[in-house]
Amino acid sequence: MKNKYRILKIVITVIILGFLLSFSLKRFGGQKISDDKISVKMSEKTPVYFIDEKDIKEIVKKENPSEKVGDLNIPALEKKINNLPAVDSANVYLNLNGKLNLDIKQRVPVFRLNNNGKDFYVDEKGVEFPISKTYSHPCMLVTGNVKPAEYEKLAELVEKIDKDDFSKKYFIGISKDKDNYNLLTSEGNYKVEIGDLDNIEFKVKGFKAFVEKYLVYQDSQKYSMISVKYQNQIVTTLNPYFKENDSILKAGNLELAKIPAAAKTRLAETKKSSSSSAKPKESSTTKTTAKPKEKKKKTPEKKSAAKPKAKIKIE
Repeated sequence: MKNKYRILKIVITVIILGFLLSFSLKRFGGQKISDDKISVKMSEKTPVYFIDEKDIKEIVKKENPSEKVGDLNIPALEKKINNLPAVDSANVYLNLNGKLNLDIKQRVPVFRLNNNGKDFYVDEKGVEFPISKTYSHPCMLVTGNVKPAEYEKLAELVEKIDKDDFSKKYFIGISKDKDNYNLLTSEGNYKVEIGDLDNIEFKVKGFKAFVEKYLVYQDSQKYSMISVKYQNQIVTTLNPYFKENDSILKAGNLELAKIPAAAKTRLAETKKSSSSSAKPKESSTTKTTAKPKEKKKKTPEKKSAAKPKAKIKIE
């Protein structure tokens, strides 16, 4: 008898609890999710504004037109927000008081890539996402045929430039020409050729040493390119449109143009010396006649050889 009374008591308790639970669920499901009950949190470290609170609330209203808690499909809403190009991750959940919480992390662009006339952003993970019509994020501009496999290494390079005060001051852009990467500078018209994306820190240190020990004492317009892609050496290319370089380039061109003529005279002299050593001994009369002829031939050659040297020294 006692056992039957206990079982009946448990059954009645369960029925009452089930009734109360269904009543509370109906009441909870019938609650409306108003704007003040929607909490949107952006958790990215760097502030970006590709989407805002207003955009998220509009998506919530579209997914739940009745605005009732019971009609809201949380997994579908979370998937919808995660599919937005500028969203890295999204977490959607409800509190017991009917408050809807949305924790969203947006993608932060590391660089903006212009490839074959198309512009888009790339984040630190190497993921592409389109440019917004309402917001433009300040970041490094990269141009050229960059392959997706190079995105992560390129993102590392940009982050290193942004963290270093010297690099951030000098480098304002990156361009790719065939397989060579070039850093575009804010001072002068020269570019810094780095080659591939390996040993970036070593290459930047080499350029920094060149600037501090030499370039600071020169006009920045003097060079068109400074290459640090070779190991343990820096190769510079003069700017042909810089006035002070005109005389240097002209002198170099003149020297190069006169190399074949000088080579010819040297060959002629060597041939004469070899032929004179091979001939048998001649009489004294032949020797006296031969000597003035050799002097006459050698004197104009010496004068012509001395002229270009004097010109190069003057310039």
